[in-house]
Amino acid sequence: MYRSLITAAIALAATACSSAPVASVQPIDGVISGQCHTDKVIGATGLAASPATVERARVDSDSLQVQTVRGDAPVPVTPASATSGGDRLTIEVGRNNGITALRCG
Repeated sequence: MYRSLITAAIALAATACSSAPVASVQPIDGVISGQCHTDKVIGATGLAASPATVERARVDSDSLQVQTVRGDAPVPVTPASATSGGDRLTIEVGRNNGITALRCG
């Protein structure tokens, strides 16, 4: 009885230490166009800007690059770049690291 409990505890500890690698974020259609579109990621507003969320937003917006800025940082926005265009998604975050705005450029 004692031996089986120790064996079970060792097996449990061994499986707890091994973790599967996090799958890389891939685009649904298999291709990133490099033309940013914020209409595809508007649902990310309000989420925490974790590395996984930021990368998912980059891929889903078809952007090649992503930039995260604080809400009080001066970032020039032109009407044409606000919703689409360019190869970079800019994610604005607030005080609590929540996503407050998304724009291209």
